[in-house]
Amino acid sequence: MRTLVHLSDLHFGRVDKAILQPLIDRIKAIEPHVIVISGDLTQRARSAEFVEARKFLDELPSPQIVVPGNHDVPLYNLFDRFFRALDKYQKHITEDLSPFHVDEEIAVLGINTARSFTIKEGRINARQIAEIKARMCRLAPEVTKIVVTHHPFDLPENSPHGVVGRARQAMVAIANCGVDVILSGHLHLSHTGHSAERFDVGGHSSLIIQAGTATSTRGRGEQNAFNVIRIDGKMIRIERNFWQPEGSLFGIAGTEQFEETARGWVRAA
Repeated sequence: MRTLVHLSDLHFGRVDKAILQPLIDRIKAIEPHVIVISGDLTQRARSAEFVEARKFLDELPSPQIVVPGNHDVPLYNLFDRFFRALDKYQKHITEDLSPFHVDEEIAVLGINTARSFTIKEGRINARQIAEIKARMCRLAPEVTKIVVTHHPFDLPENSPHGVVGRARQAMVAIANCGVDVILSGHLHLSHTGHSAERFDVGGHSSLIIQAGTATSTRGRGEQNAFNVIRIDGKMIRIERNFWQPEGSLFGIAGTEQFEETARGWVRAA
């Protein structure tokens, strides 16, 4: 069995600092095999914010798969935005924009969807789709395959956002390689969907798991939250951990369980 902690939308520069140490303590107690952070580590891509984010990451266990989000690209400095978009991210967080972890049970690939020419939305390009194929298609079917992006492939009902650009082209590769799970953020809302409900790509259905914001003060109606994902062969259990102000701690507020079938991942009875 493998345990992943899925954090997103940290937004250092606009965090609730009272949450940080309880969050670190909770994650350490879980003892995850891998930590995934699906983008927006900072609020405005300032150096001081990246330094704070780096300090936070250093408190957490490894290995870590981290991808940038649109907030990690400078907004107001146009030169930096278009010519040094992720320089600060790569200096303070990681130079690797396609991080990859694989062992005998899971494979986790990070894909950077942040772009200079969009303010909020993101895209996947042809080179990244080729990388998904190169990394995932060669793996044995018993390995649970996970792709991480900041921008989502699915949306809650009535969401004002759009899915990541070139989502359908990417989903063809994802389906052909048998990718099991897509982890994303951006929406500041917890959500689980199935790719087959939005994309007709040959009958394959991946789980699409959104994490809320772990530490930002911009919760959009939801308490700060993160996911614990437990993978045991053909079973996946998602534990939604929400901040509980009355106890000053994170606790499990809901669980979902899915099993792999010939039709893809479906909710378990």
